[in-house]
Amino acid sequence: MMQSLLKIVKEVGATDSLDDALQIIVSKVQKAMQVDAVSVYLVEEGGEKTEMVLRATHGLKKKAVGRIRLSEGEGLVGLVAERAETINLDDAASHKRFLYFPESGEDLFHSFLGAPIVNHGDVHGVIVVQQRTPRLFDEDHVAFMITLASQIGGSISQATVSQEVSQRSRRGLRPRKDQQRIKGLAGSSGLEIGEAVVVYTLANLDDIPDRIPRSLSDELGAFKAAVQATMEDMRRIAKSMREVLPPEEAAIFDAYEMMLDGGPLIDDAVKYIKAGNWAQGAFRRTIQEHVKVFLEVDDAYLRERAEDIKDLGRRVIMHLQEKKVRVHDWPRKTILVGEEISATQLAEVPPDRLAGIVTVHGSGSSHVAILARAMQVPAVMGVNDIPMNLIDGRELILDGYAGHVVISPNWALKLEYTRLIKQERQQSKELSSLVDKPAVTRDGVRINLFANTGLISDLTPCLNSGAEGIGLYRTEIPFQIRDRFPSEEEQYDIYRQVLESFAPRPVVIRTLDIGGDKPLEYFPVEEANPFLGWRGIRITLDHPELFLNQVRAMLKASHGLNNIRILLPMISSMRELHDAKCLIEQAHTELVAEGYNDPMPKIGVMIEVPSSVYLMDMMVKHVDFFSIGTNDLTQYLLAVDRNNERVAHLYDSLHPAVLHAILTVLNVAIRHNKPVSVCGELAGDPLGALCLMGMGVQSLSMSAGSLPKVKKVIRSFSSEESQDIVSAVLPLNDGSEVRERLIAEIEKAGLGGLIRAGR
Repeated sequence: MMQSLLKIVKEVGATDSLDDALQIIVSKVQKAMQVDAVSVYLVEEGGEKTEMVLRATHGLKKKAVGRIRLSEGEGLVGLVAERAETINLDDAASHKRFLYFPESGEDLFHSFLGAPIVNHGDVHGVIVVQQRTPRLFDEDHVAFMITLASQIGGSISQATVSQEVSQRSRRGLRPRKDQQRIKGLAGSSGLEIGEAVVVYTLANLDDIPDRIPRSLSDELGAFKAAVQATMEDMRRIAKSMREVLPPEEAAIFDAYEMMLDGGPLIDDAVKYIKAGNWAQGAFRRTIQEHVKVFLEVDDAYLRERAEDIKDLGRRVIMHLQEKKVRVHDWPRKTILVGEEISATQLAEVPPDRLAGIVTVHGSGSSHVAILARAMQVPAVMGVNDIPMNLIDGRELILDGYAGHVVISPNWALKLEYTRLIKQERQQSKELSSLVDKPAVTRDGVRINLFANTGLISDLTPCLNSGAEGIGLYRTEIPFQIRDRFPSEEEQYDIYRQVLESFAPRPVVIRTLDIGGDKPLEYFPVEEANPFLGWRGIRITLDHPELFLNQVRAMLKASHGLNNIRILLPMISSMRELHDAKCLIEQAHTELVAEGYNDPMPKIGVMIEVPSSVYLMDMMVKHVDFFSIGTNDLTQYLLAVDRNNERVAHLYDSLHPAVLHAILTVLNVAIRHNKPVSVCGELAGDPLGALCLMGMGVQSLSMSAGSLPKVKKVIRSFSSEESQDIVSAVLPLNDGSEVRERLIAEIEKAGLGGLIRAGR
């Protein structure tokens, strides 16, 4: 049965239609398990009422579909959902929770096996199999159901949204209320209404969106040219392969050429282009439909040919994409949507047109979320259920506070969010009055506020926000938006602009921190576990030429200004610290010989690896300052990949373990009179800032957009009040309890609008 299970899961995942997905499930499961009835019930929410509705069946009466509706917890189906576990009965009718529906015909059935359909921890439905003969289902059947139900939850959820979006494009059809909002993870706070522009990986069929072309004739011409180019590829490959492969194996390339020379594959694509889709979207749809046909056949050899069809499709798409890679006509309010979005893709959008970001993968602490906060645009991450191929050009609402996306919102919802956006902008104006005021607590304790940045375009907002300097300049961004390593001179120009803009105020420049979620396309690092791999200082120490090149550019840029501080990332051992300092001293010696007679800059270490927390007593003798990077420190302390949306709910910088680690660092640094700053995203979170000021942190660094909010928090509490709050939260058991307590304090102070939509 396991082969049947894999086939069912694959077919369900390949369809965008919920109705088709459910029909595949009930018919294929009935055949695989040889049972009398298979039914799928899905959760529907309407206002305050939640119901379990029969959506598909094979064995019950068809008229029961949509008519059988169970209230929350009602019947055996409700019991499965309530317990979120499998229930196996040999005589369902004798169970006290059994409910009889005459229109179903289920009085004919005795055996009952129900399994919950779960996605991201929530029960979305129940799949039930029934048998007329009274018996308990055996272990193989139970295992089959549990495995199937666990794997189809995501596909059903995505198909539900895809069908809803597709239906909304039909005139006069209104959506159900419960399907308007798609849940993700808060990435960058803020609200926005804009137009979706899907960005996709080249030659990745599943990522390609539907899009209305400017000219059908141009699309037809481009498609025919791409097909012809692919046919020539096939002829060339076939010729070379005949010399090394048996004739029966090399014949596949002849088959490819025949498929491209005419027939359903080409005819269907042309039909979809003429119907109003661009060539890439039309051919993607054609390939998906043909793949589905192959997957549905029983013959194993023919099912494997589905991959051949996909490969052929990718080859044609690659030729189509050679001349059509970028979108040039960016909407006035562009909301970028993608599986993942790179710094390069962000850089392609004019800053005045970028309104928001939505990604399928990632979390609120991933690199793109950090960039979104730096650019002061709302972002929602980890939106698994968003139908990528259907939303290009559609209107979206982004709620970066709650982590929600609404596709093609109705007028009432747009009106409500327009009101909230106006309130948010009014609050921003009020906060702007704090720019020239110091970040001083109500009892006179001064806290220094610095800005995090990595973009030259962000310098003016940082200056205008009242930042007292740059607490973290991320040098990897200029590396990411190029197609090669920038030269020493190019780096000098960038660093000089930053240092001059803030002189004489201090600027902390971090050495190159690539790897993990910050790759360079021209310097690929393929690893099974990149966050525990070759990244940060590990790469630059293995490539001292890169490190020396960068440090020389930094030191030259600081000539005559002397406001630079050099920060070393990912330090996990004293050996790394020693080696890095030696290279900095080498670069300084070289420049002194060249006539740059500036003093050695102050050198600091980022505390972001747990080992560095316990090396504080040793490191404190060899560095001038410390900067706590709470993003990675949280990730490594809690063993939670901060880019993995599946475990994002476990990632929490307010976790007691993180707070106690920060306290350990602070205690050692204060004892040795060494300054400590917090530059992770916790510093820019009003809740985090309240907690950190109560712990005695005297320097916070954050994105420019967060500065006014944090300053408002600092000026609204006394240091004594914040210390009392920290004393109350440190003994708590987990981050959620800490967060609830801090939210209550923020709300009590009348500052709720800093952490949620609305005043």
